[in-house]
Amino acid sequence: MTNPSYDQLPIIDLSAADRGPRARALLHAQLHSAAHDVGFFQLVGHGVTRAETDALLTAMRAFFALPEADRLALDNVNSPHFRGYTRTGDERTQGSRDWRDQLDIGAERPAHVPAPGEPAYWWLQGPNQWPAALPELRTAALAWIDRLSAVARRLLHELLTAIGAPADFYDPVFGEHAHPHLKLVRYPGSADDGTDQGVGAHKDYGFLTLLLQDTVGGLQVQREDGLFHDVPPLEGAFVVNLGELLEVATNGYLIATNHRVVSPPGATERFSVPFFYNPRLDARVEPLPFPHAATAPGITDDPANPLFAQYGYNELKGKLRAHPLVAERHHADLLSAA
Repeated sequence: MTNPSYDQLPIIDLSAADRGPRARALLHAQLHSAAHDVGFFQLVGHGVTRAETDALLTAMRAFFALPEADRLALDNVNSPHFRGYTRTGDERTQGSRDWRDQLDIGAERPAHVPAPGEPAYWWLQGPNQWPAALPELRTAALAWIDRLSAVARRLLHELLTAIGAPADFYDPVFGEHAHPHLKLVRYPGSADDGTDQGVGAHKDYGFLTLLLQDTVGGLQVQREDGLFHDVPPLEGAFVVNLGELLEVATNGYLIATNHRVVSPPGATERFSVPFFYNPRLDARVEPLPFPHAATAPGITDDPANPLFAQYGYNELKGKLRAHPLVAERHHADLLSAA
């Protein structure tokens, strides 16, 4: 990318795919550049309506306004599947606490307790925890998972087409048994000890992340100059980033990028809704055939963060590190693998 702008991420209009060959070709050129050079972009033209967004945000704010006892009734420490409510400071990134609280939600499925010989990652499949006093949250959250899964699928198809790969190459690893993940997150302001880690620097380990952020700001992305730059909120847009699976699948041609959140000042609250488009837990992500493969730079090998062939092992590793209280209570026998 020549002369990159650090004032805003690239802006991608997905609706251009429907406006004829010339508009779609320009979309592909912009998408190719954003995914190859930055790993992050703002997505507009995605078709998600204001009414759909408002339904989720209204239910989300109502959840965080519930009495603490109601939220703690959903404590994720009670879930061997890492579902439910995480108290402020109980999640970790790179070993340091994240100053936020959140509700973790996935596809609503029965628990899969691994049988002898089955991979431990099946612990990640299980029921969600919902507040009895707020039934509309369940409706809005599960509808959001379905809606954004469709947007992410379409975006992935356009992205693969943009780099000359078969659009449907990864369809078999998704389908009805995909493992999407939704977080409803509140940053309550500065930590009591003065640290400003809302969430520490990290990369996501799935395919695509679509983030709905409010107007407060605080998201920062590491750009080509090696520095972390603010991502100004853009009305109606999702902030999209690529996960490590796409980087590995393209041998580093598409990049997963470090990002973090700086806590808002004082007692200012920030709300955000990240959605993670992930494949089946047992999916093996094959290398992507595409014409630029010969120019791929390779991936960065981090011995402290090994990537596994089956997606489920990667997510399990992340969950065990991020949620030590859940891990210690339910999965002490797995901690050596984290």
